[in-house]
Amino acid sequence: MKKLILSTAIVLGSFTAMNAQTQAPEEKAVTTEQAAPAEQAAPAEQAPAAADTYTEIKNEEVPAAVTEALKKAFPDAILNRASVNGKKEYQLEVKVGDKEGALYADENGKWIQK
Repeated sequence: MKKLILSTAIVLGSFTAMNAQTQAPEEKAVTTEQAAPAEQAAPAEQAPAAADTYTEIKNEEVPAAVTEALKKAFPDAILNRASVNGKKEYQLEVKVGDKEGALYADENGKWIQK
């Protein structure tokens, strides 16, 4: 029982940390775009941004390896949304209890720190 409570506390704490990390880059991107709207990025600079852009997919389209990793790591998690980028990295928006957060995994189900 102690392990379950400790695991839940760690999971919920990591959601808060991940949420803070995911919000900071978005704010910087908006600030940069607003500072120089007339400038256009060179095609070489646009390619990495396109690979990092997540596109929403259906929950059924998430690979089995990613779904199994989520069930194994967070058995009580509910998958609300799933997105994928050009590098085949998956962003999973999940809910555990009354806490929500985003997790990132590659197509093999290995967790990614973002």
